[in-house]
Amino acid sequence: MAIELSQKCQYALRAVFELAKRYQEGPLKISTIAESQAIPSRFLENILNQLKRDGIVDSRRGKSGGYVLTCDPAELSVGTVIELIQGPLYMVECDGGEPRENCPFDKDCVFWPLWERASQALKDVCHGTSFADLVSEENSRLATKAQMYAI
Repeated sequence: MAIELSQKCQYALRAVFELAKRYQEGPLKISTIAESQAIPSRFLENILNQLKRDGIVDSRRGKSGGYVLTCDPAELSVGTVIELIQGPLYMVECDGGEPRENCPFDKDCVFWPLWERASQALKDVCHGTSFADLVSEENSRLATKAQMYAI
């Protein structure tokens, strides 16, 4: 992936985020996740099925069924979900393997060390951010917002 996240990947991140926010509440229905995170239901079912195949979520059948995370949100990084949905994280195509072999500059490219450092920084941020971190950040923002309205 060269920097831009696909819509599918953004929806997957939002779905996992919603499951992380409600981690202790039990299974969530697709409609609940879709409504809370503004994700079209028709796309969400396919995304959740992929995340289930990849072991990120599990589904429960029945009246009180739905989807749950398979691990604690503190143990699941944003980078893991991105790479499962979209592939390896890198800044430019030539930093991702095969395309570099077709580069006329190959290892003599003056930009390559820059792209390599930038890609590593991107990986560090994404893999260093857990879904629990995002939940905590949202809670802090909501608390700050509530204080601003208090009289």
